[in-house]
Amino acid sequence: MSRNIFSFALCALLFALCSSTEAQQPKKIPRIGYLRFIEVPVLDAAFRKGLSELGYIEGQNIHVEYRYAGGNLDRLAEFALELVNLNVDVIVASSTQSIDAARRATKTIPIVFPVTFDPVASGFVASLARPGGNLTGLSTVHPDVAAKRVELLRETIPGLSRMAVLRNPTNSGSQFALKGTEAGAKQFGVRLQILEARSPNELEEAFRAATKGKAGALIVIVDALFAAEQKQIANLGIEHRLPEMFDQNHFVEAGGLMSYGANPADLFRRAATYVDKILKGAKPGDLPVEQPTKFELVINLKTANQIGVLIPQSVLYRADKVIK
Repeated sequence: MSRNIFSFALCALLFALCSSTEAQQPKKIPRIGYLRFIEVPVLDAAFRKGLSELGYIEGQNIHVEYRYAGGNLDRLAEFALELVNLNVDVIVASSTQSIDAARRATKTIPIVFPVTFDPVASGFVASLARPGGNLTGLSTVHPDVAAKRVELLRETIPGLSRMAVLRNPTNSGSQFALKGTEAGAKQFGVRLQILEARSPNELEEAFRAATKGKAGALIVIVDALFAAEQKQIANLGIEHRLPEMFDQNHFVEAGGLMSYGANPADLFRRAATYVDKILKGAKPGDLPVEQPTKFELVINLKTANQIGVLIPQSVLYRADKVIK
């Protein structure tokens, strides 16, 4: 009897010690890889805000590994592999270049994209409703938006017959936005001059080419490189007295003339909800790609005055935000 009591007591003690050890084991903190072609602070802050709204506190219940390639494609690929080797739980990749680098580096780690032009045509997902694979996120694709930008410029600048469009050819996704812009230009009888810039050093030459080509306006197709150089692009527009149209409002806040598109900060904030769902067990291939339902028109009247453009009341009335 004494031996049985002793054995029982010993087992109870060992169980209590094991339970205590397990209770003291630190809970695994999810690790997120944040991969960007180039840093854009306003959008990065929006993603962090999204995490915070969901109850995530960096360094406490989540850890984010930030990797910025500084516009270097080779470095971007290295960073993607580095995040994979760190065995992160999710990779957040923004811009076509970053998404490409991430998906080449892994076929298993979930990848969330805050923005992309056309994820289906780009081959990132099988469909918007059922992405399949390990990628999902948010898309800015909409068949009418590019044409709407052309229409707004044409309404703003009477007699507009020639305009330029600026893209970064290293961003393969920009071809989809270019295609929509070309269709809009054709629809409204505007001749289009296509310009390219692969680095900040090529921006000034692109603007000179637009002026030489007698472009009456310029549409800038969004790109991570251009976002990082938004102030320079805005200043070049003012210097060349060239009305600029963007698809993201932070370009206008930096001094560009106008923008029409989904709110990019909201998209980055929403990307955090995808991260949250995946960390809670959802498969990226089962999470539908979200499309924007609201598009904002933002106008900078100060810039309009500087370049001598009188914004018609019909356009001002439709603006969601006017910067004076």
